[in-house]
Amino acid sequence: MAARKKPGKATRRPKSANLTSRSGTGGGRARRAQGRTDSSEPRRCCGTDMVHERLLREAPGYADGRAAVENHCWRMTRAGMTGRSGCTEIPVVVHVVHRTAAENISEQQIESQIDVLNADFRKKNADISKVPAAFSTLADDSRIVFKLASEDPDGNPTSGITRRSTSVSGFSHDDSVKFHSSGGTDAWPRDRYLNIWVCQLSGGLLGYAQFPGGPADTDGVVILHSAFGTTGTAAAPFDKGRTTTHEIGHWLNLRHIWGDDGTGCSGSDFVADTPNQGGPNYGTPTFPSESCGNGPHGDMFMNYMDYVDDEAMVMFTTGQVSRMQAALDGPRSGLGSGVACEQGPKLKVVDDPASLKFRDDPATLKFSDDPATLKFSDDPATLKFLDDPGTLKFIDDPGTLKFFDDSGSLKFFDDGSDPRLDPIKSPGLDKPPHSDFGGDPGWPSFPFRQGGYGGGGGAMPFVLSTPHHSSAWAGSYPGAAQARVAQLEQQLSLLHEQLSQAQQAQAAGPLSPTDQATVERMQQEFQRLQAEYQQLTQGER
Repeated sequence: MAARKKPGKATRRPKSANLTSRSGTGGGRARRAQGRTDSSEPRRCCGTDMVHERLLREAPGYADGRAAVENHCWRMTRAGMTGRSGCTEIPVVVHVVHRTAAENISEQQIESQIDVLNADFRKKNADISKVPAAFSTLADDSRIVFKLASEDPDGNPTSGITRRSTSVSGFSHDDSVKFHSSGGTDAWPRDRYLNIWVCQLSGGLLGYAQFPGGPADTDGVVILHSAFGTTGTAAAPFDKGRTTTHEIGHWLNLRHIWGDDGTGCSGSDFVADTPNQGGPNYGTPTFPSESCGNGPHGDMFMNYMDYVDDEAMVMFTTGQVSRMQAALDGPRSGLGSGVACEQGPKLKVVDDPASLKFRDDPATLKFSDDPATLKFSDDPATLKFLDDPGTLKFIDDPGTLKFFDDSGSLKFFDDGSDPRLDPIKSPGLDKPPHSDFGGDPGWPSFPFRQGGYGGGGGAMPFVLSTPHHSSAWAGSYPGAAQARVAQLEQQLSLLHEQLSQAQQAQAAGPLSPTDQATVERMQQEFQRLQAEYQQLTQGER
């Protein structure tokens, strides 16, 4: 809603007699504020404006801080900047402050609220279809996700939930819930966490937030326990988690969609793509609901920043997303971390003992491994590995220059006892580099085990690291070279099969960054083995 010019003939809405009433349970479709006489139905009440006005009066530097925030937002949106790339994951700490057992909400109720936030802020909410066609192109994904913190300010593991028993029967918008000294819980550092206090609020409040630019020790949002999440104490019509969505919108610098000018038509929410609107909507309005001469489409009452019931608010606009991204680029720039917006299917493997090949699980398009099969042990006649059932490790044969397992490191080394060592290399250099083994800590943790390949299984067979080494080795030990060629053929065939399966998984959906990196490493390994194979077989052509 851009800056308004009051229309000449628009009808101003009369001020509502009671914007905080939540008495009664009410039923049916609520009407707009104008002309409404039934005050028994629950109405949304947000205390953010009251907090804002109080801080303007009492908090030194708050007015200047807010001006700086708005100036940064204006410059960023005017320049068409889109904010952070990808998605931002924000760590959340939920401070449960309770006097009764019911107010001490469950972890399940808290998790249900996190789920709602991740759906709403990513435009993945199931009820996004409620957006009328006239506004559908304006609905947008904020690219923000939320996760309960896993580490507290001191670096200790945490569930992201704190609990405090209090004697206070009901908190107000005076921020007393944010201090231990007044019966609440102190905030965690705002540059590392989004603080959410859940408690019993008085005066009909559903919640309130602090805009960016305010004091650090009160930064965050406060939510009535019965308006938090979708289960437990959550009560209709505020039982779909949208109160928290609304208040976090404020925390990310969004204003109420009507511009906070009472019921007039001259306020602004500083967003260009929200229609001019004369005051809040309540309940579940019917589209179109017109005010301030904004027909034919009327108010965007389904916006998260209006006052409708939870079931009726379903969207943020592109302009609102720009303001939230500007907040993350400016006053909240130190908060959160970048993550991929879409997580692709996990690529895992399962071996087929009959064919020694990997097969996919068609139900999940994922792969997994079967550690019970495909073991190796040593065959002195062929220099190939066979399986030692007792140790599941490789054993050396001093007479054939094979490598044996050091049980302390699970790596192979040469015992140096055979005089047939390659004459162009010293014995100490005839050992494979650390990167030639599956135990390399730099290799992605990817559960390929067949053919000795990959970081998820046992160590890899001995591989000479350069074509020169392979050529010299082939000249010294023709029989061993033939065995190595056969081994390379098997490994190349296996890698080709795995890469084909990875390609199928990619066709089903984008891979996660970890799996994509693993596929790239597989391709590099395929090229390296192929080069060695060509070097060993060049004399046969």
